[in-house]
Amino acid sequence: MSQLPRVVVGLSGGVDSAVTAYLLKQQGYDVIGIFMKNWEDDDDSEYCSSNIDFVDAAAVADVLGIEIEHVNFAADYKDRVFSEFLREYQAGRTPNPDILCNAEIKFKSFLDHAMRLGAEKIATGHYARVRLNAQTGRHELLKGLDPSKDQSYFLHRLNQAQLSKTLFPVGELNKTEVRRIAEEIGLPNAKKKDSTGICFIGERPFREFLNRYISKEPGPIKDPTGRTIGQHVGLSFYTLGQRQGLGIGGIKTKGAQRGGGEHTPWFVARKDIEKNTLWVVQGHDHPWLQSPILQATDVSWCAGTAPEPGHYAAKTRYRQADAPCSLQNMHMADGQAGFELRFAENQWAVTPGQSAVVYDGEVCLGGGVIHSAPTLTN
Repeated sequence: MSQLPRVVVGLSGGVDSAVTAYLLKQQGYDVIGIFMKNWEDDDDSEYCSSNIDFVDAAAVADVLGIEIEHVNFAADYKDRVFSEFLREYQAGRTPNPDILCNAEIKFKSFLDHAMRLGAEKIATGHYARVRLNAQTGRHELLKGLDPSKDQSYFLHRLNQAQLSKTLFPVGELNKTEVRRIAEEIGLPNAKKKDSTGICFIGERPFREFLNRYISKEPGPIKDPTGRTIGQHVGLSFYTLGQRQGLGIGGIKTKGAQRGGGEHTPWFVARKDIEKNTLWVVQGHDHPWLQSPILQATDVSWCAGTAPEPGHYAAKTRYRQADAPCSLQNMHMADGQAGFELRFAENQWAVTPGQSAVVYDGEVCLGGGVIHSAPTLTN
């Protein structure tokens, strides 16, 4: 049997990328593994699992009989992902660095490196799929078949050049099947826990991490009546919809606020950067947390061109069910391309800086960064 072309697999040390490498080798590809090191500011800390992950990735490569190379992309990461992450937080928004990491590192720096190694394709352990549409001649990004693991949301900024060179073998499988394969072939990380959270923060307390990079500027916490009910530690450390860590649990309200009573939990509803004020409301369903519409900018469409205006579905955060909406393309005040989504049902705690990702059935069309989302009462 003649060997298929070379594929470079991003081996993270996790079970999904390990099974990805195995499946491609079984199909006859010439497989090489690459371990990407994207962060090195605190290698020696208890929270940085990079060294353990590399040992796991090397053990997988050994079992599969493939080469593995350790590549350091930390400088690229700091320049193109982390600096943007800090900029957004300092502006009071809540960015999603994993989306930027995929677009800028895993499918750019890593892809370029793989091409230099003579690869025809790259592969990762993401739960998504790529399909060539015979009618349009374009590559489409599809949801992974396991709905509980689908990661197309994080991949929506991939373009035609990137999609045409990418394979997602585990996107065709359920996670239970991936674990079963890993155990069956004796992979040392078959039972390894899935990693969660932002890659460079790991399991560490988020506020403690941000403290190192962003200066604190305490200010008032106010309720919708304008009453000061506490003090925040700095607006960057809070996100819309946040319920924990507000330090105002024992406050009692005079009169019932809309959406809540005396013992109803508080939620972050607004951040006023100019006045350094954090606004909170009581009750999950408070009007200040409900948005019927959003505008997004920094747009990226997988096809390279914007979809036709019309009815689609969208997610405004990962693990959210698809929400029916209508899409209208628009230009923002600064002339940038953008789009507006109008939802059939109000969306909860739509957060500037996060991504709004648009779907047409199982096809992920792309999306943009949420710029604004007017609530029911402003």
